[in-house]
Amino acid sequence: MLGILVTVAAGSAAALAVQTAAPAAQVGGLQREQIERIVHDYILAHPEILPEAMERLSAKRTGDTISAKRSAIETPYAGAWEGAANGDVTVVEFFDYACGYCRASLPDLAKLVVNDPKVKVVYRELPILSAESAEAAKVSLLAAERGRYVPFHKALYNAGRVTRETIMAAAAGVGIDRKSAEAALTNPAYDREIAANVALAQELRASGTPTFVVGNQILNGAVGYDALKDAVDKARK
Repeated sequence: MLGILVTVAAGSAAALAVQTAAPAAQVGGLQREQIERIVHDYILAHPEILPEAMERLSAKRTGDTISAKRSAIETPYAGAWEGAANGDVTVVEFFDYACGYCRASLPDLAKLVVNDPKVKVVYRELPILSAESAEAAKVSLLAAERGRYVPFHKALYNAGRVTRETIMAAAAGVGIDRKSAEAALTNPAYDREIAANVALAQELRASGTPTFVVGNQILNGAVGYDALKDAVDKARK
């Protein structure tokens, strides 16, 4: 904690040396106790730096988590993606078909794909709102295997409230027969995929749906097209 506070308080190479290179007992002729007093007094005089310091620390921890799990986060299940197959930036959405904010984000993602030919959007099922959203997620994964993910995804959102019948109707509309769709509801492979998504969301400390992962950033909620575009631009840099 001392190293972090010194860096925040001084913002200099000498302060950074407290974290990395210099002996713990003495830095530049100053004893540890003197350094601690300087940091203490600086923070008391400038308490406004603490929120910024904690925000930066949180962002670093989030980035570290994403980096460690990037392959699991960005690798889609079968065909559960759209946009550029080998995009230079991947936007991942953890979503629930019963989530109104996820529905509201649909045109923002569509606009992003149209306007940026180098973006890949990966969809990760996170059915946390209802039993019906879990059923929708399983049939959605079947659609991904059949190469019909995006048409099913949009058809189900356009169908209104998620029910067993709207799920089956959306499946039929993209060429998936009812027998196959109903079999998907008890497919253990889909249960495992959903469980893996839930575990990832927990590690990322996702606060709900939709949650977007772009580069080393996490965006919570229906943030809109501009915020998604800005996140993509930042990741690209």
